[in-house]
Amino acid sequence: MKLKINREFLARHLFAFAVFAALGGWFGLDAFVRYPATSAHDLYVAIEKSEPRDGFDLEAFKAQKIATQKIFSLITLLVAAGVGLHILSVVRFKCEWDDEGFTAGGVRRRWSDITDVDTKLWESKNLLKIAGNGWKLTLDAWHHTGVKDFFKKVSVRG
Repeated sequence: MKLKINREFLARHLFAFAVFAALGGWFGLDAFVRYPATSAHDLYVAIEKSEPRDGFDLEAFKAQKIATQKIFSLITLLVAAGVGLHILSVVRFKCEWDDEGFTAGGVRRRWSDITDVDTKLWESKNLLKIAGNGWKLTLDAWHHTGVKDFFKKVSVRG
């Protein structure tokens, strides 16, 4: 048997990735295109919905708003990258097993190589942690389908 990506996990995380990437693009569009092309007065009116008071430094206002949009763009694009890398790591993780043992992350192990089975988070989070001599493995049933079958296989031996 082998683990497969949980489609609900994948759909939700792809949606989050798309939202953060779109927000990053939107903020970037404001920071690098729309705000610089708009006069300081018109930008103030568009954002504040009122006329500026006499003597107000409109150019400083505009510069601050552009800087803020750049920061928002950077933050949301970094979050999108983080979510994307997380999705990639989950999709790339491979785990297969049979009656003799299992292969996880490209390394083949026998069932007897398992020296510790931590099920403290199994009931609440469906997280299974196993370890052997110099290695540890955490399997998350939210990320992959098949973890429950793997858990049964480990439980029978443990």
